[in-house]
Amino acid sequence: MADGNEFQLNPTSKLDELEKGPWPSFIKGFKETFRRTGNTMIRGALDQLNYSYETKMGYWKGGVVGVHGYGAGIISRYSMISDLFPEAKEFHTVRIQPAPGLHYSTDKLRELLDLWEKYGSGLVNMHGQSGNLQMIGISQDNVQEFFDEINKKGWDLGGAGACVRTSASCVGPARCEMACYDNLKVHHDLLTYFSDLVHRPQLPYKIKMKFSGCPNDCTNAIQRSDFAYIGTWRDDIKVDTTELANYFESKGLDYIVNNVVTRCPTNAITLAGNTIEINNKECVRCMHCINVLPKALSPGDDRGISILVGGKGHLKVGNMLGAMMVPFIKADTEEDMEKLQDMMDEFVDYWAENALDHERIGEFIERIGMHQFLEDMGMEATLDMVSHPRDNPYFKAGHDHDPLKNIQQAAG
Repeated sequence: MADGNEFQLNPTSKLDELEKGPWPSFIKGFKETFRRTGNTMIRGALDQLNYSYETKMGYWKGGVVGVHGYGAGIISRYSMISDLFPEAKEFHTVRIQPAPGLHYSTDKLRELLDLWEKYGSGLVNMHGQSGNLQMIGISQDNVQEFFDEINKKGWDLGGAGACVRTSASCVGPARCEMACYDNLKVHHDLLTYFSDLVHRPQLPYKIKMKFSGCPNDCTNAIQRSDFAYIGTWRDDIKVDTTELANYFESKGLDYIVNNVVTRCPTNAITLAGNTIEINNKECVRCMHCINVLPKALSPGDDRGISILVGGKGHLKVGNMLGAMMVPFIKADTEEDMEKLQDMMDEFVDYWAENALDHERIGEFIERIGMHQFLEDMGMEATLDMVSHPRDNPYFKAGHDHDPLKNIQQAAG
C-alpha cells in the first residue's frame, strides 16, 4: 500500500456529478481504490470515461486475450484513444467461477483479492449477471501470471463468448428451508460436466443456466437464463395445524383472508372457520401462501425440479421468459443426474446444430415454433407448456374475433 496523499487524480467534472445524491457511487469506489493502491490504470479509466461523457461516445474495443488452454474467461478491453489516455491502454476483465450459492470463506476471498491487487487494478464486480466474480482491469502481460497463481489455489475461469456460461444458484438447502432439491450440487455437477463447453467456445451463442431451490426463483432464472432449474413439489402443501392456529390468533382472521385466501391466483385456498383448506390440484406453486405463513405451510415431500427453457434478457428480439419444458424431474441420485445430463446434451446438441449465429435457444424455439421443437426433440406436449393463458375471458371458439362484439354477446 502507498500513502494516499501521494496520488493525484485528474479533473473529471462529468464523473463528479455521479458522486452526488443518496445512492452509492461506483465513481467514488474507483477513486478510493486509486488513492489506496496508486494503480494508474484506474486513473486512466476514469479519465477516458469522463471523456466519453463529454463526447457521448464509447472508446473500448475488443480483441483476443486468453490463457494457455482456454478460449474463454477473459473479456478484452483495448482503448481506441490510448494516445490520449495511455494509462487506460488496456483494461481487460477476468471472469472467475464462484462456488455454488456464492459461498466463500474469508481466507479464500482475501487470498484472491490480494493476488488481484498484485496483478490487476483491485476493482471487483460481485457478481456478474451469470454469477461470475468479475475482476475488472488488468493488462495483457499480467493475465497469464494472475491465472496461474489463482488456478493453483483452486480457482477457475468462468465463461465468456459463445459458450456455456458460469452458472448461478441461490443459497439453497445450505440455509433455506424452502429448497426442494440440492441446487448447489446440481449446479456443481452440471457445470463440471459441461466444463469443456465453458472454457472453449464452440456454440452458436451463449447458454446460461441458473438454479433456484424453490419457485420463489431467487436467481431470476426464469427471466434471465436459457435453462432455468426451479425446485418444485408434486404432492400436497404441508400444513402445521398448530402453527396455523397461532397465525390466526396472532394475525387475526382479516389478515389471513386479505393476505392469503384472496391472493391465491387460482382460488385454491378457502376459509373454513378458523382454518384454511387447500385444493392442491389447483395449486400452481406460486409460493405466496407459504411466504406469508412460513411456519404453518411448506412445500410437500415429493420434491424435484421443473426445467424451463428459453429465458433471456433484452438483446435482439427482447425479453423472453422460459417456457416450461420438463414439469418434473428428480435429481436425488447419480442415476437421476445422468438422465439430467443426457437430457441437457440433447437440448444443447440440437440447438447447436440448427440455430443461427448469435441466436439464443429461446429465439430459436420462437423461430421454428414450439411444435417443431418438441417433435424434433421427441417430447410430448403437455398443458404445462402453455406460454400464457388466454387473455380475453369473453372469447369463445367459433365466435367472431371482435372483442367488443364478444363482450356484448357475453352480456346478453
